[in-house]
Amino acid sequence: MTKGEKTVRQIVLDTETTGLMVAQGHRIIEIGCVELVNGQPTGRTLQQYLDPDRDIEPGALAVHGITREKLIGQPRFCDVAEQLLEFIRGCELIIHNAKFDVEFLDAELARLGPGWGPVSDYCAITCTRDLARKMLPGMRHRLDNLCDHFGIDRKHRTAHGALLDAQLLAAVYAAMVGGSPDVMVAAAGGVR
Repeated sequence: MTKGEKTVRQIVLDTETTGLMVAQGHRIIEIGCVELVNGQPTGRTLQQYLDPDRDIEPGALAVHGITREKLIGQPRFCDVAEQLLEFIRGCELIIHNAKFDVEFLDAELARLGPGWGPVSDYCAITCTRDLARKMLPGMRHRLDNLCDHFGIDRKHRTAHGALLDAQLLAAVYAAMVGGSPDVMVAAAGGVR
């Protein structure tokens, strides 16, 4: 980076939830974040499992495999909200299907009271699914499809997990914006 260039900090974020519908009281059970600075993974991550104080829908359990029993004793969102917001404050959030994750994050923040505000009060948000739709019309834009399209190995993933999916998405995002294969490998946790 040359003198005068601005440092760009991005956080690739993913969540796992108890189900698909915020309106039905579903909650976040895992948050995973990967930090990029000027498009390069820094090695800083944030991963947190959360006790949702409710059961997990069978369909959601089939996707991520995170059981209610595993979450008992984990902190609640209110316990980690400040840490999460400090991690993402001022960055550009990179999220696949951002509407889904942001809706859940906003609902969790709303439960904390009116002083917290939505995620967009803390950072900018970029949706990689929207980017993929523009870049790659005519294909399915699920994360798995994009990994396959860009040659990112996901064989080690047996179930969805927020941190693992954030690492895969970081690699996909690097590929989408012209990142190098080495950056993609590092972003995906060293797997290619």
